[in-house]
Order: sequence, then C-alpha cells, then structure tokens
Amino acid sequence: MLVTTTIAAVRARREELARTGRRLALVPTMGALHEGHLALVRRGWELADEVWASVFVNPAQFGPAEDFASYPRDLDADRALLEREGATLLFAPSTKEIYPRPPATTLDLADLTAGLCGPHRPGHFRGVALVVAKLLNITRPHVAVFGAKDWQQAVVIRRLVEDLDMPVSVDVCPTVREQDGLARSSRNAYLSPEERRCAPVIVRALEAGARAFARGERGGHALEAILAGEVGTERSARLQYAAAVDPETLQPVDVAGRRVLLALAVHVGSTRLIDNFLVEER
Repeated sequence: MLVTTTIAAVRARREELARTGRRLALVPTMGALHEGHLALVRRGWELADEVWASVFVNPAQFGPAEDFASYPRDLDADRALLEREGATLLFAPSTKEIYPRPPATTLDLADLTAGLCGPHRPGHFRGVALVVAKLLNITRPHVAVFGAKDWQQAVVIRRLVEDLDMPVSVDVCPTVREQDGLARSSRNAYLSPEERRCAPVIVRALEAGARAFARGERGGHALEAILAGEVGTERSARLQYAAAVDPETLQPVDVAGRRVLLALAVHVGSTRLIDNFLVEER
C-alpha cells in the first residue's frame, strides 16, 4: 500500500492509474477506523479495480465547542487495518496540505441541512461539503463510498456531486452494528462502560418506530413521539432530536408515504451519537 501525505503524490499516482483504464474507488474517512470503515473498503473492491482511502480529521466541520482536538487519532492502526483489507493507497494529509490558507469558498446546501443535525452543528455540513469536494477533485475516483449511518451527509454529498457535475458516483453502504445493535462509530470510544451499556437504547428506539410503521402508523409526529419515548426510558440518554423525514429531501413528514427515514441524535453522557433506520412498506 502506498502511503502519501501530499496532493502532488496522489495526483501523480492518479495519472499513472488513468493510463491503465482501471476503475478507482475512494473511501474518505476521519480515521480511528473500525469495522464500519472496513466494510466500505470491501464494498470499494466490489466496485473498482483499486481502492484508496483518505484519513483526514477535517477542522472545517467541527464547531468551536466540538471535539476536534480530542477526536481519536491512530494513523499506525489505521494503516495496518487498511493494509489488511488490501487498500492500494492511503492519503493522510496534514491540515496545512488541505488548507494552505483559510478557504474563501463556501458550499452551502441549505435545504438539505436545515433539519436533523444541521441546526445543532452550525457550519458542519459546509465543512463536509468543502473537504469532500476537495478530496474528489484531488483523487478523481470513479466511485466514492460512504456509510448510511451518516444519512444526511450522504444525501448532501450526492446532491453536491449532482449540482457540480462531478464525474463520480456515490455509493452508500448499510450501517455496520455491534452485536447489541449499536451503530459502529469512532465516537463509541468515548463511552464509559456504563454509558456503553446504555447506548443501545438508540437502536431500540428506532426498532420501536419501525415496528409502529409496520403496524400501519404513518403519522410523522406519532413516529417521532415513539422514538423519543423509548429514548426517555434510559436515564443516561438525553435526546437531541427524533425525526421522521423524507429520505431524499430530508424534509419532515406529516404523513409518511411508502418510505420514511427515522433518525435520532442522542447524548449518552457527554458523547453525541446518531443513527437512523430507513423503513419501507413491503
């Protein structure tokens, strides 16, 4: 596996690859890799002839009171995991390499970020959109692979690619979960043993909402109340939002149609966790 920290080296390798006609998949990450990330690498191998990964903790998507400084970082461990999965290139740039000076460009997908995590993380999705646009321009992959746990992010990136006519497809993989259902996340490492025991209330709440939908409940507010009520059974969990939204527009639904996204953001102790279920009529 080639490991590089510079845009110039990535572009040189990309030119070599272009001459061969081989397809390229990119898995953008912020590191602290876990099984969820590795599933994206495996998906990349199903879609392309080479799989590249990036590891970059993007300061532009963290707010002033968020965990940029303490976000888990272990590049040696990340490198070993990527090598195990056969990734062909790891791009691990410094902040100065990606942002040699403060960016003057803003990418604001306002309609898609007005709800869910958007109001609670001001500027977050502008930072995501900017860094993903930069990574896609640097690497020029045929396909970029993301996880469904960050559903809003995936919708934002798909629309970004569409609006800017980027020649890349966006593939979104199912959420990888622990045995007790908790979605894999780098932030799970922040949880104390007691908090980790409590955290699966998030997936239990989503399961309760999915069961209600399967029984015929279509009221958006009713579904949100079911999610919130289940989270409320765990004293260590503090609900930030419970939402029933259209999975493509991310707009709240008064009455759900054949498909609805149930989404949660919950603080367990001081750790903010998100998760979602896409539920559909069968």
